[in-house]
Amino acid sequence: MFRPLATAALALSLLSPAHAEARSLVLAIGGEPEGGFDPIMGWGHYGNPLFQSTLLRYDAELDLVGDLATDWRLSQDGRVWRIRLREDAMFSDGTPLTAKDVVFTYTAASTAGGLADLTVLKEARALDDTTVELELTEPRITFVARLATLGIVPAHSYGADYARQPIGSGPFKLVEWREGEQLVVAPNPYWHGGEIAFDRVSFVFGSEEAGQALARTGAADLVAVPPSMADAAPPDMAVLKIDTVDNRGLAFPMGPARDETTETGAPIGNDVTADRAIRVAINQALDREALVALALNGHGRPAMGPADGLPWDNPEAAIPGNDPTAAMATLEDAGWTDSDGDGLREKDGLRAAFRVLYPAGDSTRQALALGASQQLRAIGIEAQPTGSSWDEIGALMHSQVVVLGWGAHDPSEIYALHHGDYAGVDYYNTGHYANPTVDAHLEGAEAAGSFDASLAHWQAAAWDGETGFGPKGDAAWAWLVNLEHAYWASDCLDLGSLQIHPHGHGFPITHDLPSWRWTCE
Repeated sequence: MFRPLATAALALSLLSPAHAEARSLVLAIGGEPEGGFDPIMGWGHYGNPLFQSTLLRYDAELDLVGDLATDWRLSQDGRVWRIRLREDAMFSDGTPLTAKDVVFTYTAASTAGGLADLTVLKEARALDDTTVELELTEPRITFVARLATLGIVPAHSYGADYARQPIGSGPFKLVEWREGEQLVVAPNPYWHGGEIAFDRVSFVFGSEEAGQALARTGAADLVAVPPSMADAAPPDMAVLKIDTVDNRGLAFPMGPARDETTETGAPIGNDVTADRAIRVAINQALDREALVALALNGHGRPAMGPADGLPWDNPEAAIPGNDPTAAMATLEDAGWTDSDGDGLREKDGLRAAFRVLYPAGDSTRQALALGASQQLRAIGIEAQPTGSSWDEIGALMHSQVVVLGWGAHDPSEIYALHHGDYAGVDYYNTGHYANPTVDAHLEGAEAAGSFDASLAHWQAAAWDGETGFGPKGDAAWAWLVNLEHAYWASDCLDLGSLQIHPHGHGFPITHDLPSWRWTCE
């Protein structure tokens, strides 16, 4: 959840003359976290934690490299990570970071219920000041991703106010946070990672229009812009387009309507989408290139799965789209016909109709819902776009189709979206999908002896030649698009090599902010 955005006038007023004269950096990239900057509760899960260091980090190619860790090894049984820490790491208050801080952080996060899923952690222990062991209850190869996303907090000063007064060993320290308006950070003088080129970095929180106004007046150096504005950069700024796995797709209820409900009383199941032929036909009919043009103004690419182009993706699980003829044949073969000539298919008295829910304030998801609805109408399926609040979506997402978005730098998300144990858990497996063969592949991936050895199992879960969660198998989703994150960047700002972005929460563009450089006098 992110805070409402301020006006352009307010945003401009926050930039003091002192900041303007110094070589500071001003960013208008959204992403203000309502809950503050506490990694134990999830800060940094989708981007640079700014204030904290992590044990490992992803480089531009998404390879894992050391941050606090100088050496990391997994035991042969896949249950114990032994990590050696660098000796020069210090928190921004000048105190040294030791193994005790790592143990404190991981232990607290394992029971906090935040975005960092550490429920598999059995024990964290310090062997000495620079050696940590993290013992798991079972092999979980994706636990390595937690090493790259969970920022370390100081055991000696962590408390209830930490989220708004963070102390960390990362590249920056907090100067000021005026919630809903501006965040100002400065280099942490004790950071172990080298020199930072900016004396201050200001994150200005305002509407999209406010950010664009800052750019046009020369008051901002980097501004996030919607796809519709991406190609209209002002003078002295370049358009920066970044590929992502920030995807959007249609999540299907997988079983027929049930008599029982969820623990919160939400209905489960949908008699139309329970028919695999409906789900396969939707995947066959959708013209994803047209959806990219309509909803993203061309700034994106079609999505065929939940992790397109990443090492654990399986392109063989996809089926060709933009083929309404094949889609109609699939429906006809399954008994879905237009017997009364009204353009809508029926089967055994059941109309091929359902709602497609999207958050009412999200123009991109609205456009996707409307575009998909028009395309599906052509094959005799009535998909009714319905803008709703997140509370309403939460009550209906187990029984109606929802436009959801995901995208991560590790495959643990694949597990949560498709394993039967996650049926009905938060926004993960909303459709209550369950396939024992898929579960076995996912469990095999997590139990693999190395990340490379896990890849074949992740791919088999999508399609193993006979079944899988992908369109060739159970078609648990109809993925639509991968967004392209767009920015206006000053011609004088060198951002270096950039990662493919994950889902857009937080500040993913700032992953390598400490290495950015100003190239003008």
